[in-house]
Order: sequence, then C-alpha cells, then structure tokens
Amino acid sequence: MKEAGLVIRKMQLTEKATALAEKNKYFFEVDPSANKIDIKRAVEELYKVAVVSVNTMKYAGKRKRERTIQYGRRSAWKRAVVTLKEGDSIDLT
Repeated sequence: MKEAGLVIRKMQLTEKATALAEKNKYFFEVDPSANKIDIKRAVEELYKVAVVSVNTMKYAGKRKRERTIQYGRRSAWKRAVVTLKEGDSIDLT
C-alpha cells in the first residue's frame, strides 16, 4: 500500500470541479502509477470521508517548445474523480 501523501498530489480547483463539488464529486491529480484502490484509501485517510467510487483518466505529456528550435515534453499525469457518500464533503478552501 502506498503512502497517502504520495498518491494524492493536489486537489484540482477548476470551474468544472467546483460545479461537480455540489454533486459530491471532487477532482484530484494523482500519481500515474496509483490504482483506484490506492486513491480511495488515500482520500479516506487524508480527508476523513467515505468514498463511493473512483474514476481515473490518464493524460499524455505534450510537446512544448520555448525560445529554441528544440522540443521538450511536459510530464504525463493522471486525474481521479472521487465520488463521496451522501452527506460527506471536502472543504475547497
């Protein structure tokens, strides 16, 4: 089992995430090697809430160029959408 602080990198606060927070769904940027079980345990441990489901999405790193002819690459990342039990919530501030 992975450490909770290493699984959850940060909470994503976007317009879409704020709108879905009313439906008890929260977005997190997570470690790309973490699975749904690790994510569920980490959220329950860090925020003291009951998790109903976890959906994940992988995003590929994009090619970027900055002031030179050579290209670099942004790192790939993973997003998790966590649905909480009715009545539970996470403070977004």
